[in-house]
Amino acid sequence: MMHDFLPMSREDMEKRGWDQCDFVYVCGDAYVDHPSFGHAIISRLLEAHGYRVGIISQPNWKNKDSITVLGEPRLGFLVTAGNMDSMVNHYSVSKRRREKDSYTPGGVMGKRPDYATVVYCNLIRSVYKKAPIIIGGIEASLRRLAHYDYWSGKVKHSILVDSQADLISYGMGERSIVEIADALASGIDIKDITFIDGTVYKTDRREAVYDAVWLPSYDQVKENKRTYVESFFTQYQNTDAFSGKRLCEPYTDHLYVVQNPPAKPLSTLEMDDVYALPYMRAPHPSYEALGGVPAISEVKFSLISNRGCFGGCSFCALTFHQGRIVQVRSHESILEEARLLTEEPDFKGYIHDVGGPTANFRFPACEKQMTKGACPGKQCLFPKPCKNLVADHGDYIALLRKLRALPKVKKVFIRSGIRFDYVLADKKKDFLRELCMYHVSGQLKVAPEHVADPVLKRMGKPENAVYRQFAKEYAAMNEKLGLKQYLVPYLMSSHPGSTLKEAVELAEHLRDLGYMPEQVQDFYPTPSTISTCMYYTGLDPRTMEEVYVPVNPHEKAMQRALIQYRNPKNYELVREALIKAGREDLIGYDRRCLIRPRGGERTSPDSRDDRERRASGEGRKAGGRNAAGERRIAGEGGGKRMEGTGSRASGKKKTIRNIHKSGKGKKGER
Repeated sequence: MMHDFLPMSREDMEKRGWDQCDFVYVCGDAYVDHPSFGHAIISRLLEAHGYRVGIISQPNWKNKDSITVLGEPRLGFLVTAGNMDSMVNHYSVSKRRREKDSYTPGGVMGKRPDYATVVYCNLIRSVYKKAPIIIGGIEASLRRLAHYDYWSGKVKHSILVDSQADLISYGMGERSIVEIADALASGIDIKDITFIDGTVYKTDRREAVYDAVWLPSYDQVKENKRTYVESFFTQYQNTDAFSGKRLCEPYTDHLYVVQNPPAKPLSTLEMDDVYALPYMRAPHPSYEALGGVPAISEVKFSLISNRGCFGGCSFCALTFHQGRIVQVRSHESILEEARLLTEEPDFKGYIHDVGGPTANFRFPACEKQMTKGACPGKQCLFPKPCKNLVADHGDYIALLRKLRALPKVKKVFIRSGIRFDYVLADKKKDFLRELCMYHVSGQLKVAPEHVADPVLKRMGKPENAVYRQFAKEYAAMNEKLGLKQYLVPYLMSSHPGSTLKEAVELAEHLRDLGYMPEQVQDFYPTPSTISTCMYYTGLDPRTMEEVYVPVNPHEKAMQRALIQYRNPKNYELVREALIKAGREDLIGYDRRCLIRPRGGERTSPDSRDDRERRASGEGRKAGGRNAAGERRIAGEGGGKRMEGTGSRASGKKKTIRNIHKSGKGKKGER
């Protein structure tokens, strides 16, 4: 086997002595042969099973010749939009065109089409009428049945219908893609490959569908939102590899889309084999002259230790894609990859991350999940941790200690996020101590997402008291260790369930912290999440309760502005939001107020200490008080404070800027 990048041209094929590929892999991303990129894993896995795979990266969808550069494959085309849904890649939540594509050489935008999977497949079909087409990746996986599409505002068909593809390999795909390849190689017609778990196929005969749960038809879910919710929740309850049933969605009397049960999770040995494949661990060298591929910088010195997540956040699509059962690599596999990282010429001693969807999950939530699956009607952590939950960080701690002990390794960071409720559920405090002492670079980013319990309930997140307890314990641990480290909370605006009342509550929380986020994530309705279902229908599929949904762009702008109420550009939006919410008491000079009045506007009455403070002249000097009456960090004009060791950052000499100057928190290490 030649240790090189897979062929991207006829010349590359000739070097290997090939006259034809078994599979041609068409991808919307640049070709990066690294295990953080789905196309690299699938192509290398097929290669390991003896198949010849060529890569067509970012073909010109306006030119048929771009799809013919490797010729017609012997077994079929594999198509993916890339590591992201092409619409998320192209557009912000406000549907504004993004300026940069990190998965394209030089970060250039516009090298792939909108709805890339559909466009690529139709391009292939226009040239090769009968060639088998198998689609996969996150775009195909999350659009495998009828789904609400935020960008068009419509309920779209299964992507299998619009793309003219033959099969979807959904989820992570390692099991199903090898079975598909073996079936095609044995001479089975693509239309007869209806028996593989983790796939979706089409049929024109109702009687050919057996042992299936029948979903409402496409026309029914398109016309009736309540029916859409019922169909979606049936799909959600059948995402488990052990308990999931076959699903069938009718389109016409002669077209049915059938989803087979999910593929079984990989064992630790199988995961190790996937990550031991002969990746080049770099973008294709042809991209160097174009500026390289920006996305590699985020993962080059990071380690994937797990996949799957039993956190079950409503706005996350992982349940539909990777599943709720956590799968892990062995310590030996991860350590071997870490040693490879340390041999890279530009390795500076820092491993940027050791994790996955949730870094501190190192085994399934309970002992029965690997034989009986995740409970279809329950969540492992929400609303409270399940009594059967095994909360133990011992294995993760042992792994991190081994990584820290490797020669050339100075520091091992955890950047992919931890579940703070899972940390609290572990009665031993070993992990929190190790985390603070060794794996934080001045700031620990966590995702409470909101502070209002009604919103957190819809998000599937723990109530605010849990986050407050974690913040308290984190501060106490840092104080005990003599460290000055801060919590940086990720927050989300305009999630279903959030009225202006809850948005103001979040702003008040930030006021009390003295922290204004530099960036705010507005809720983004992506395919196949509970939150997107709520956004489209106004119903919570778990309870069928009506849910308030902020869909008006102006209201969404107000909710977003409240999180950054100190930004002068947001003043009018914040003022309007406070008036609409009946919270004019927060416009004034009192320390509780979010903004000051303008003009001869009526304000809330000042407290006595506020009047005395203004009379004494306090608040006009650097490090004094801002418009909300809070202490500011001298030199930090935004009044930025962070949750930390129990005292305000304004009382510390080392500001966030100083932390950066001291060498902690450098770019690429946070």
